[in-house]
Amino acid sequence: MKNNIKNSLLAIVLGASLLSPAMARDTELHLPFAEVLEMPEAQAKLDGSVRFYLAGQKTPKVLQRLGSDVSNRKTNGFGKADDEGCRWAALSALIAFQEKAKSLGANAVVDIVSYYKKNEVKSATDYECHAGAFVVGVALKGTIAKVAR
Repeated sequence: MKNNIKNSLLAIVLGASLLSPAMARDTELHLPFAEVLEMPEAQAKLDGSVRFYLAGQKTPKVLQRLGSDVSNRKTNGFGKADDEGCRWAALSALIAFQEKAKSLGANAVVDIVSYYKKNEVKSATDYECHAGAFVVGVALKGTIAKVAR
């Protein structure tokens, strides 16, 4: 009888531990924006018709602001170094910005800020990235614009 009670209690404790949420990894990184633009893949996928300027960066004269946009991109982080996954996710966000800007006849995205969980982080040099065990994500917010050439 005592063994049955012990076994039942053990089963309850083990079952409860399996049901509790696991602590997921969420490593916050702040990485150089320039490294994304220097990637060979960026050279191939970003055609140069749209320029990207972080908030605080010097920009050409803004002729027209066409609205803001958010690009929230994720990539598979399994088997990748965090910084590598971050660059891929950031590049994906820039590609989405390029497509949006071109569709509106714009030639720039200005005032780009990191926007993870709708929390703005401004930097003239870096972007914010969050890396988990399996997924890496970058969220950017920027203003689609026409700038002087």
